[in-house]
Amino acid sequence: MVRPISLPDVAYGTTAVRPSWSDLPKRLQKAISDRLGSPVSAARSAGGGFTRAFAAVLTTSAGISVFVKAAPLSNPNSRAYAREASITAALPPAVTAARPLWTMVESDWFVLCLEAIDGHVPALPWEPAELRSALDAWSAAAAALAKPTNELLKTGVPALPEIVRAEMSWWSEIKSGQEPFPRTAWETVARDRIDELAVLERGLPDLVAGAGLMHGDLRIDNVLVDGSGRAWLCDWTWPCLGAPWFDTVTLLVSAYASGLDADAYLSGWNAPPSGVEGALAALAGYWLVRADGGPSSASPHSRQHQLFSGRQALAWLADRRGWS
Repeated sequence: MVRPISLPDVAYGTTAVRPSWSDLPKRLQKAISDRLGSPVSAARSAGGGFTRAFAAVLTTSAGISVFVKAAPLSNPNSRAYAREASITAALPPAVTAARPLWTMVESDWFVLCLEAIDGHVPALPWEPAELRSALDAWSAAAAALAKPTNELLKTGVPALPEIVRAEMSWWSEIKSGQEPFPRTAWETVARDRIDELAVLERGLPDLVAGAGLMHGDLRIDNVLVDGSGRAWLCDWTWPCLGAPWFDTVTLLVSAYASGLDADAYLSGWNAPPSGVEGALAALAGYWLVRADGGPSSASPHSRQHQLFSGRQALAWLADRRGWS
């Protein structure tokens, strides 16, 4: 049976609202140009993502292209960029991710300069070849990060079970009356399955424990596919220690929405069925509660991403468990 394809209201390559190069302080523009060795002649803003921080491919008059992220020191994104610099610098060669070239602080802004990847955010519905490339890239990265180096561990990497307990236990909160049922979930199977969702969620922490380094935010707009079809994994800001199949499930929510057999793509990841279902329950609760939070200051499209993702995670879970 072929399932219908579901698409978000806005494509993932066009969700960001960012300042342009001309919006940056003049002193900051000059400092970046000086560091690059010649004036910036072109700036192409990153269309994906859900922050209002600067992120663009800059090309100089000398023909050099780099990817630059920048945020005021007062903005939490500046700390996230500094963390990304530390993590990506320590990733092993088998991980296809842009490496940092330099960082600097100027005019009370933090700047991260990375290698520029000439690629595109995959479109939905996923093309199977691009999805396979993304999964191959993550598989190679997970194998290389199964025993993370001390340099990576020194960046301060939390454990996924603790993140799940602290941030992804919403069905349990709703069941106990500590959190209202999200308006975004009224028409879903969740209204009749709250007890089962809470049980699945509570069992998840023990199932995702592990010593491997995970990406921690593996979604379609954190993937770039280059001209050769090779996938690159971007935005290494939230890595954690745990079972790598959890990241795979997170990415495959958009594959399920694309009408593909998401369960078949999980083959080979050693994902326990109860773990997959616990992950889908926890992810659905996390996304749907956040989607109910009103307009976001980060991006006008972040709530639609959360609503779309939460409903697709819940639908995949319902399919697996035979809920109607």
